[in-house]
Amino acid sequence: MRLYQSIKVSQKMGVRNRKDRPHCWTIPPHQVTENQQQEEDDIIKPQKLINPMLASLQHRTLHQELLFCYRRGVLPRRKPELQRVMEHKRREQLQKQELALHPPSDLERKLHIRQQRIQFYELEERRRAEKLKNIPEFLRVRQTLRPISNLS
Repeated sequence: MRLYQSIKVSQKMGVRNRKDRPHCWTIPPHQVTENQQQEEDDIIKPQKLINPMLASLQHRTLHQELLFCYRRGVLPRRKPELQRVMEHKRREQLQKQELALHPPSDLERKLHIRQQRIQFYELEERRRAEKLKNIPEFLRVRQTLRPISNLS
C-alpha cells in the first residue's frame, strides 16, 4: 500500500517511473508529518512590504520616460540643485581647512591688500555717484561745463 502511495505522490509531483525514463532515478516523496504541517501553519511568514512609489504605474512610466530621455540626451546633463549646493559648500569648507593649515605667502598677502584697496576705491566711487544723484540736474550740468576764459 505504501509503495502505491509513493508512486501516486511521485506522479502528482511530475516524477515518472524509471521505466518511463531509464536514465533518471526516482525521487522519494517529501513526507510531512501532521506536527510539522501544524507548525508551518502557526508561523506567520514575513513578506516584503510594497513600496507605494514603485507600485504606482504613473511613477514607473515617468521614471522610464526620464531614463529614456536621459539616454537620448534630451535632458540637460546637470546635477540637481541640492547636490550642486552641497558640493559647493564642501569645496568651500575644504578651502578653509587648507588655508588654516598653510599660512598665506607674501604674494597672497600683497594680492589681498591690493584687492582691499580696489574694493575701497569702488565703494568711494559708488558713494560719489549717489551724492551726484541727489544734486539737482542743473548743478550737475554746470559742473561738467568747461570754464570759458574771456579774451577781451
